Amino acid sequence: MENLISLVNKIQRACTALGDHGEASALPTLWDSLPAIAVVGGQSSGKSSVLESVVGKDFLPRGSGIVTRRPLVLQLHKIDEGSREYAEFLHLPRKRFTDFAAVRKEIQDETDRETGRSKQISTVPIHLSIYSPNVVNLTLIDLPGLTKVAVEGQPESIVHDIENMVRSYIEKPNCIILAISPANQDLATSDAIKISCEVDPTGERTLGVLTKIDLMDKGTDAVDMLEGKSYRLKFPWVGVVNRSQADINKNVDMIAARRREREYFASTPEYKHLAHRMGSEHLAKMLSKHLETVIKSKIPGIQSLINKTVADLEAEQSRLGKSIATDDGGKLYAIMEISRSFDQIFKEHLDGVRSGGDKIYNVFDNQLPAALKRLQFDKQLAMENIKKLITEADGYQPHLIAPEQGYRRLIESSVVTIRGPAEAAVDAVHAILKDLVHKAISETVELRQYPSLRVEVGNAASDSLERMRAESKKATLQLVDMECSYLTVDFFRKLPQDVEKGGNPTHSIFDRYNDSYLRRIGTTVLSYVNMVCASLRNSIPKSIVYCQVREAKRSLLDHFFTDLGKLEPKRVSSLLNEDPAVMERRRALAKRLELYRSAQAEIDAVAWSK
Repeated sequence: MENLISLVNKIQRACTALGDHGEASALPTLWDSLPAIAVVGGQSSGKSSVLESVVGKDFLPRGSGIVTRRPLVLQLHKIDEGSREYAEFLHLPRKRFTDFAAVRKEIQDETDRETGRSKQISTVPIHLSIYSPNVVNLTLIDLPGLTKVAVEGQPESIVHDIENMVRSYIEKPNCIILAISPANQDLATSDAIKISCEVDPTGERTLGVLTKIDLMDKGTDAVDMLEGKSYRLKFPWVGVVNRSQADINKNVDMIAARRREREYFASTPEYKHLAHRMGSEHLAKMLSKHLETVIKSKIPGIQSLINKTVADLEAEQSRLGKSIATDDGGKLYAIMEISRSFDQIFKEHLDGVRSGGDKIYNVFDNQLPAALKRLQFDKQLAMENIKKLITEADGYQPHLIAPEQGYRRLIESSVVTIRGPAEAAVDAVHAILKDLVHKAISETVELRQYPSLRVEVGNAASDSLERMRAESKKATLQLVDMECSYLTVDFFRKLPQDVEKGGNPTHSIFDRYNDSYLRRIGTTVLSYVNMVCASLRNSIPKSIVYCQVREAKRSLLDHFFTDLGKLEPKRVSSLLNEDPAVMERRRALAKRLELYRSAQAEIDAVAWSK
């Protein structure tokens, strides 16, 4: 199964591509539902250095004042060892950057294209994906650094503009806040902690990072901050030691910088006990694991919104319509051919050419026998219940030989419980058949192009399966009822005669039978019921296959084809309607819809595997 973070990255890219064209109003809601990590900090808090340490590359613009002037959506993708690292921008599709100095320049140039060469900011994000064997799967949003005053060349509103931009991201309930604070400043004055506390007062969404630990005044340390004594968050603080400006000027690479960072925490007495959860490498792994955990918890909501988005896009595609024939006969023929293609794929699933049909055998070979074994006949055959049913069946006059009516009632009350597993087997096979219909629909290429026809075929197949289930349930339960209504004669002939157990007329009717006699009745009934279970275990699958599986292969779309011939030509045309004025729009929509359907299938797979 694809990594959850990579899956969300894919959805985000598709969402952004659609949003750039303004083609679906539901997309902002979908984007907001996808968890991501927003990096927040004041200017010169070490925010850029933390990001570069996580990535292991120099790729961010540097300088004094506001350097990050547009949000940077950074998606990290872990690739196979030995593969070459590269980066891609969403605004430059199919262009790979292997020189990360060129990545830095493109970020700067793209920022200038949007904001000019002034120190203005823009809310339009830059989307950058980095593929490397040295990263973890992660999505980070680098936001402009918070500032307290405007500098020359900036509007007076810059302070509020940046804060409003940051808030627009971190106020979203699915946003994880990575609050960057320098250790050589009082946490009480930390811009990141202040704004994080305002939007996330419980700290449920906030992860704290301390930078510049190595630059603290002599005689001071960050132990209280790292241990959460100065300011407690729900999750442990992580300390990092970034490269100094001198290191950057000397082009000290990230591998050496990470090694020195590990050595710093391991060798500094104050931090030795915390070294296992300090450093950029630990931060990256922790963020990836935390993001994946959050995504897992949000799967139902994400799934719902993706399904809604897919439905909206399919509805638009349906409104656009599409046709491969102009005359009524040609359209009718096309619909039937596409439907037959679906029907053939469905049969291939049942016959083992494609996967899925084996699940039906599993119902018969595992689920049904297990359900029969779980039946609690002990309750029906408890001593008290046996005595109660035997004596009630005798009425005012005790039986003379074997208590035939008592036996019948005991057997019927036990056998009738088999109806539950029988119904469950019918429903289980019905669910599998429905799933195979959905698979066959998704695998029928032509149906992907015609949402209206896809819905009609799906509804027709579902209606047929419902009718087959009803017939199967009726026939299968009749098998159980038959066993209740007529008992095997040989069973009674083999019963021990019981003249001497007729009872003493001077005793109460409830004292007629001793425990040994009642126990023998229970054993005999249980033996008969087990015989019935063994018989039904074989006959129930035959009934289900005959009424459901065989019928589904033989006549799944018969009603649909019959009804199709009765439709008005206009109704037939609506299933394959073509509008030349929107051909280009439809083509772009189909391409994006394919991305969402892929995401939908993978999200569904994740949901079912939980």
